[in-house]
Amino acid sequence: MAATDISQLDAEYLALTERCGLLDRSERGKLALTGPGAKAFLAGQVTNDTESLASGTGCYAAFLTSKGKMLGDMRILDLGEELFLDTERVALQALFDMIRRFKIGYEVELHKRTLECSLLSLIGPFSGPVATLALDHNRQADLVQPKGLGLPEIEHSHREDHIAGCPVRIVATDRWGIDVICAAADRDSVWDGLRENGAHVVDGQTAEIVRIERGRPRYGIDLDDTTIPQEAGLNERAVSFTKGCYVGQETVARLYYRGKPNRHLRGLRMSASVAPGAELRLGERSIGRLSSSALSPVHGPIGLALVRREAEPGSTVSVGEHGASAEVIEPPFQPR
Repeated sequence: MAATDISQLDAEYLALTERCGLLDRSERGKLALTGPGAKAFLAGQVTNDTESLASGTGCYAAFLTSKGKMLGDMRILDLGEELFLDTERVALQALFDMIRRFKIGYEVELHKRTLECSLLSLIGPFSGPVATLALDHNRQADLVQPKGLGLPEIEHSHREDHIAGCPVRIVATDRWGIDVICAAADRDSVWDGLRENGAHVVDGQTAEIVRIERGRPRYGIDLDDTTIPQEAGLNERAVSFTKGCYVGQETVARLYYRGKPNRHLRGLRMSASVAPGAELRLGERSIGRLSSSALSPVHGPIGLALVRREAEPGSTVSVGEHGASAEVIEPPFQPR
């Protein structure tokens, strides 16, 4: 890697971990549901409680096969007049097909939003102040403390505002993140407004390093239609055990109350960089495949994988065919 590339990586990584990085994630799939039956319909299809949502709130959920395997995951935002669904692009068609197939009999309408809406992500401890500075009514806010001033702070909470004269929706992602949703036609103006107020543009590869460090699995990369939510550690974030019935509930509930998952999402501290797809072995036994891989400026070569439960944290496994090894850890990655 050239020195200029290393310098760019370091600058982007520092923005994401110490300041505020800006990433365009408009390629994500986006749908909307309207009508008086929208919440009740969705409650019967996804793992989390949509009927308890109020305008300005949201949740994270998965949608499953009848056997409890994941077809995709999504963020659900209650906009008052509609439910806004945001998913990985690879899961969009399955989500669209599921809604079209099962909405018959409900007072609900399905709308495409992928091309209509842009989604810009602010990532880093100063995401809140940068977003605050960019708001049209608060351009003189004092960038002193790394927290959002008057912005939504509870994960998935959101509200309307304006940046560069354009209507936007400000969404809290986690304690270090803000998403900005706007009309696709307004994307460039909103992008410039965020940059002008302190956001540093980063690319997707650098953002992937931070995602892997934090142990956040992605559908289509770490998760697929063989994954049960509990295997990926998603129960706390994505599953309600007090709501009504939904597709795949029996498997999810049985595993939670009576069983132990055969696999767990684990982090891997590797001895060398290895491409995703490499087989993981504990002794002579295959225990999974590397799904995400990155070279972290802080942790070195790291990865994520769903591995069999025999590979407990602290175990050493072989990675691929060229002599690499890895220590299995419970994510997220922590400095040694």
